[in-house]
Amino acid sequence: MSFVAAAHAADRRVPVDPNAAPWNAIAKVQTNIGVHCTGVLIAPSVVLTAAHCLYNPRTRALLHPASVHVLFGYQRDEYRWHRRVERFIVGIGFDGTRGPGQPADWARLELSEAVPVTPLQFVDGIAAAGLAVALAGYNQDRAQLLVADLDCHVQEVARLPGGVSLLAHDCAGTRGTSGGPLLTRQGAGWIVIAINIAASRAENLALAAPFGQ
Repeated sequence: MSFVAAAHAADRRVPVDPNAAPWNAIAKVQTNIGVHCTGVLIAPSVVLTAAHCLYNPRTRALLHPASVHVLFGYQRDEYRWHRRVERFIVGIGFDGTRGPGQPADWARLELSEAVPVTPLQFVDGIAAAGLAVALAGYNQDRAQLLVADLDCHVQEVARLPGGVSLLAHDCAGTRGTSGGPLLTRQGAGWIVIAINIAASRAENLALAAPFGQ
């Protein structure tokens, strides 16, 4: 399947309040080797992110859970809650040497304790071309703020074996949005339909999978 490359005529990203719902369920994920990504709380002590964020290219191995820190309400070097990671699992077959964009590029982080915010619900199987979505994350070029593109769409969906789907979308984002949620409205709220695994001018991909459930 050949995905459509997204082109952004203008930067639609706007700051959102990391201490107000639903954005307070979105975390900055950082590691002791200097990697910064995004994650989303889907249960009181469970965060989803991209597996490549946890890979150390120098050692060619995944990081130890103690090397991963999850910050909620992060803005300009301040945050409301810091959680350590007790353990994590990644998608079966994930290969860190291949880089981002692979169907196993997800990680489920088990936190040391619950976070006192309302998790976002992950709902699979509703993504379709044309679906209105939003992408929120800690972009590399604006890493001190949580920003979101609130006016973008799914362009194409590839259904893969094992209940995995790859979604091409036209949301604006840079490195750092890896692991960030692709959201869509449901009723008066928002739900997660995938996590972002690649963001560039060439390709914008999100991933929906069983995520260890």
